[in-house]
Amino acid sequence: MTAEEETLTGRMARTVAAHAMLPDGAVVLVMVSGGGDSVALLRLLAEDAPSRGLRLSAFHLNHLLRSSDSDGDEAFVGELCTALDVPLHIVRYDVAAYAEELGLNLEDAGRQIRYRFAGEHVDALCDAAGVPRDQGRIAVAHTLDDRIETLLMRLAQGAGAGGLASLRPVRGRIVRPLADADRDSVREYLRELGQPWREDASNLDTTRTRARVRAELLPVLRDINPRADEAMARTLRVLADEDDLLGEMAEAFARDFAVQDEQEVRFERAMMHTLSVPMRRRVVRAAIAGAFPDATRMDFEHVEAVVLGMDDDGFARDLTDGLRAFSEYDKMVISRGENAFPPLAPCLLPVPHELDLGAAGIIRSEAADPVDATGSARSVTIDEGCIEIGLVVDGPRRGDRMRPIGMSGTKKLSDLLVDEKVPRRRRGITPVVRDGDRIVWVAGVRMSDDYKLTRDTTKAVRLEWIPAEETQEA
Repeated sequence: MTAEEETLTGRMARTVAAHAMLPDGAVVLVMVSGGGDSVALLRLLAEDAPSRGLRLSAFHLNHLLRSSDSDGDEAFVGELCTALDVPLHIVRYDVAAYAEELGLNLEDAGRQIRYRFAGEHVDALCDAAGVPRDQGRIAVAHTLDDRIETLLMRLAQGAGAGGLASLRPVRGRIVRPLADADRDSVREYLRELGQPWREDASNLDTTRTRARVRAELLPVLRDINPRADEAMARTLRVLADEDDLLGEMAEAFARDFAVQDEQEVRFERAMMHTLSVPMRRRVVRAAIAGAFPDATRMDFEHVEAVVLGMDDDGFARDLTDGLRAFSEYDKMVISRGENAFPPLAPCLLPVPHELDLGAAGIIRSEAADPVDATGSARSVTIDEGCIEIGLVVDGPRRGDRMRPIGMSGTKKLSDLLVDEKVPRRRRGITPVVRDGDRIVWVAGVRMSDDYKLTRDTTKAVRLEWIPAEETQEA
């Protein structure tokens, strides 16, 4: 490796290239706290931006946590950006009040606020520049030291491979150009430039976990193995690579074994049992992340409960972020609560026609061959000559009875729905096709014997039901 490649500039260039972090012409918003790492990142990118056509801006969040020190950080960042001719966006936000309101620690609260406002601002910058939003980048100054400290913290707290391999060089639009650079080289770079930076006194407070890991645990590990940092960096790469592979597999299984929409995820319990327990955990996480991207606090305990609950017909449990998991016949459902769907309002069904019933799916009607008696629970052919009033679609009514095809007597519709294992909360949106007060067909369940095709049938109507989840997949 050449001397130039060993410099901080060279290390950052290799990391940026290896992960295709900063496409030429991209909008790049640098998060600058005033600390040494973020100051170095801003200076490095300001030097690199003109040759790459990067549209560079800076973002600073004043947490309002350290009174005059916080104001001093804000003023320092403002002066630095002015000197570098980099536009700066400042947000002042009471992070302590936000943390108390949501029951978060200050570090989690600050991170949520930073990324929320930074994301909104980079979107606005992309729109103003006429650049697609997916070409926007949020550059964060995490170093290799930060990644190692996070690895050790999460190892002590308990985490899977994904958690241990956190602070990856790239996560969506968030990029970490200094991910492979150590903190000492960052400080040396700043000293060579004569560039001051701000020190946060809380970084030395060993009552905080990260500061204690930095001050007490890392020196012991480096004493045991002088190349401990190099070894842990290698561990991070291996964990990330293997986690990515398993994550891709889990996402594929989630597509095959679960149905997702904006309201819920439904797992096929029998199919999930064909997977190993570790893969089930990953599939549950992948499906929840796909359906509820705002559910960011799903911990191991809740995922494990859902996985083990796959064996329990009566399983029900509240999860984080307002989600609830429960068994429903052959499914495991995760939804925003366990509320029933509102009942269907009556709709006329002329022939031919297509009715979009929202959460109840789609009902289609069309003329059919009167000698074609093929069908299924989702598609039936009825004798048009038996229709007396006209077809209407609604949901089940109290006291409904019908004579299912092939039966001599009538049966309660409520009993039919139970027999066919229609979930209680979805019974109100089970489409029922009626002719006046007479039931013609219960979509997905059974048609009436009164409307079956006979030798005397001259005109027929085909009725088809497409469940909502299938229309969403299409």
